[in-house]
Order: sequence, then C-alpha cells, then structure tokens
Amino acid sequence: MTYLQMRGITKTFPGGTLANDDVSLDVEAGEIYALLGENGAGKSTLMKILYGLEQPDRGEIRLDGKQVQIPDPQAAIRLGIGMVHQHFQLIPSLTVAENIALGYEPHNGIFVDFRARRDRVASLADTFGLNIDLNARIADLSVGIQQRVEILKLLYRQAKLLILDEPSAVLTPQEVEDLFIILKRLVKEGHTAIFITHKLYEVSRVCQRATVLRRGKVVGVVPVESTSAPELARMMVGHEVTSVRLTEPPAVTTPDRLVLRAVEAEDDRGLTVLRGVNLSVAGGEILGIAGVEGNGQHELIEVLVGKRPAHGDIIVNGQRVNSLSIRKRRTKGIAVIPEDRNREGLSKDMTIQENLVATRYFAPPQSRLGLLNLATIGKMSRQLLQRFDVRTGSDTAKVGSLSGGNAQKIVIARELYDQPNVLIAAQPTRGLDIGAAKFVHEQLLERRAAGTAILLISADLDELLSISDRIAVLYRGEILQTLPSSIATREKLGLLMSGKVPDGTQL
Repeated sequence: MTYLQMRGITKTFPGGTLANDDVSLDVEAGEIYALLGENGAGKSTLMKILYGLEQPDRGEIRLDGKQVQIPDPQAAIRLGIGMVHQHFQLIPSLTVAENIALGYEPHNGIFVDFRARRDRVASLADTFGLNIDLNARIADLSVGIQQRVEILKLLYRQAKLLILDEPSAVLTPQEVEDLFIILKRLVKEGHTAIFITHKLYEVSRVCQRATVLRRGKVVGVVPVESTSAPELARMMVGHEVTSVRLTEPPAVTTPDRLVLRAVEAEDDRGLTVLRGVNLSVAGGEILGIAGVEGNGQHELIEVLVGKRPAHGDIIVNGQRVNSLSIRKRRTKGIAVIPEDRNREGLSKDMTIQENLVATRYFAPPQSRLGLLNLATIGKMSRQLLQRFDVRTGSDTAKVGSLSGGNAQKIVIARELYDQPNVLIAAQPTRGLDIGAAKFVHEQLLERRAAGTAILLISADLDELLSISDRIAVLYRGEILQTLPSSIATREKLGLLMSGKVPDGTQL
C-alpha cells in the first residue's frame, strides 16, 4: 500500500536555481526507501518540503491517499512525519527522558506528570529495542546512543514516517550495524523510512527501492536488490565512477614534517581532552585519525592550527611552533581543511574571490604596501576555479550560492594554493557525493605524491582505509593504536574506536 505520494514537486529559489523539477515519489508503507543524488541534486530541498521547512511552487503531497498541506515542521509532526537531522537536535544538559518528551510532556493538572513521562518513554524504548538509560545526560552519551534518542523522540511524537538524513555519518561500524537493526525493527512494527546517504553499500543493506535525482530531476526509480552500487553511482553522476585508492607505498624521502610529543590540552570546560598524544607524519605520507566524534579530534585540530593552547611539543619541519600565532604557523607551511566548511572555512556572504584570498590578502603578490592588488587576485581566483573545476558563473558570486561540493572545492583550492608542507584535512568529504569525494581524494593523493605530510581526520572509515598509509585510533583523547592501512579493517578499527584493545579488554 502506498503511504506517501509526492506529485510534480517543483521548487525554484531566488536567482533562478531550479532545485526540484517536477519530482514525483511513491513510498510504500513499511518500506525503507533510499533517496540518492549528488550534492545539489535536490534531495535536501525535497525532504525540507516534506517536513515543512520549505514550500513548493507547484505539486502536491498525499499521505494515505489524502492530500495534505505542510506549512511548517509542527504540521509535519502532527501528520506523523519526523526527521532525524545529521546534526542532532538535542540539549546536552538535559536527560534522555527530558529531551524525548520536551514540549510534549504529559500533565497532571498544571504539573508535569514525571511518572507518566518515564513510563511512556520506557515502554517505547522496550518495544523498539532501544536500550537507553533514561536518566543519563545527553552530554555523557556516545554519538550512537544520541542517535537512538533522536529516533525515540520521533516515536514519542507518534511519527509513522521517519526521514533519516545521512544517519551513519558519525557512527562507528558497530553503531551502524545497530542502526540497521533498529530500522528493520521499526518497519516491522509498521513504520516507514526515507534514507538519505552517499554510502551506497548502506543502501544495499537496508533499502528496498531507490529514487535517484540528478540536477533536480528524477532519473530513475529502481529496486535495490537487482541494482548494483556502480549502477547507482552512474545514475547519480551521469557517468561511470571509479573509487580512488592507494596503489603504491609512500615514497618517503623527507623526514617527519609534523611531530607531536606528549601533547595535552583542555576543553572549554577546563577538562583534559588530549592525553599524551604522540604521533608523526613524514613528507609524502597520509596518516589517518579514526575515532568517534567527541574523543578529542576537534581539540586536536585547534591545537595544531594555534587556536587552543597545549602542553608538550608541536614540531613542524623541525621547529617547535607552540608559541606561534595562527598566521605564523601558516607561514611555516601549515594548511588546514576545517571540519565544518560553513562555520570555519568560508564566509557565505563574501564572494568566491574574497574567500580564496582570505588567508593571504596581506602578503605579496596579493597586496603591496597595504593595498590589494585586485588584478593579481582576480587572475589567481580565475585560475583556481578552472584548475579545481568549480562550477560557477563568476568568481564574484557569493559562496553561499554554491553547492556543498563546489563550496568544498573553494576551501581546498585556497589551502593547496601555496603547496603546503603540512596539511590537516578534517572531514574533507563529509556531506559530499561520490563524484565530489573522489575529486577531493585525488587532490590529497596528488599532494602526498608531491611530498606533503597529510593528517587526515575522518569519521568515514572507508575513506581512511582507501587513502591512508597508516591509521591511528583516537579514544578519549589518547592514541590507542596505530595500524598500517594494509592490515587495518573496519572491524578492527571499529573495536578500537569503541575502546576495545586487541585482547578484548574494554578501556
């Protein structure tokens, strides 16, 4: 039985961008349905329309055969539609039960009925096999458990249709397997799910059918069981896509360009978050850092670039740089692809040209005697747009007008322009489609071949396994173990990421 129908959905944004072009979608009740496409293909816009965050120019939505209007998320929730966002919508200082029932608490007169709240949440958790400590604070939970809380929050609000946006992006392999079990349990109990992901192997694991969007249009609706991952990739990008992998060992001819010795640092609360970190990266080598988010990766990046003080030694090209400013560290050859391009890597309200020159506007040849050399800046930006295949009409366009993949290319073009000695690449392909991710990997491997020491921090184990020479696992602020990528597996890394050493001991 068809549960959701979206018919002829069309959405154009100011400036003429056609995000959805006569898109139709049919989702059966009790189905896990994949929605696939490149960045900018229209997936997010379509789901925002379904969840009431955007309004279509044309088209209609039907639930259980009845046409519905969804002016806002509250209306979506009343209709039984819920969305698990990639970045969780939870309050860290509140407990699990408080987050789940927030705004929907049962009352006894004018007072919250805490017993009824707890009983209802506990009953839902038990029904769907979501084993969670209801009294635990969100801040104390792993990312995987937080995701369970998000799902339980939607079930508490009686959601029948769940939209999951990149649900595995920050999970360990074991947590991903747990998520798949939960999803299968949900549909067995009568729920329906729309699954958005760039990881095609996940589609084959849990989805029954898939709609593929390209440039705002539906290019195909296929049964997953009889469609291969390469075929799905070809539908998404319009041509054959091959993965990028290391094929040769590192031709390391330079000494270690980045060295950390007994590095320790505190978080914003004054708690120790990096504990005696030791690592080294030679020129021409990619060292991957694996770990569940929240185990010190963010603070490690800040320590390296000079945003957070640290004890111990940070050595770049043989020189201790602890006391150097962010700008001076850049002059020593450090470049960084930040983990959040929108918050830390780009200014959406500035032009592409301004973003490209943001880290070097103060130095020749981009400026002289305090005056910008606009001709040189313009020439540089146009060359970079061509070299990195940034698809835009002009370098004077606002960065906010670019797709996620093109925006990430701007960051990479800027950071690789000076051919850095040390590159810190943090989540460089997060949220990117397979075509854009392949381009990023090619750029990293090109810098590896040129002798750059690359520290690759990623939550994507496939990424780490495909282009890293070695992989170090960061757990609770410590390097738990470092493995050659030739012997590392998703299972080994997943266990280490959860704090289990090879003998099975839980740290």
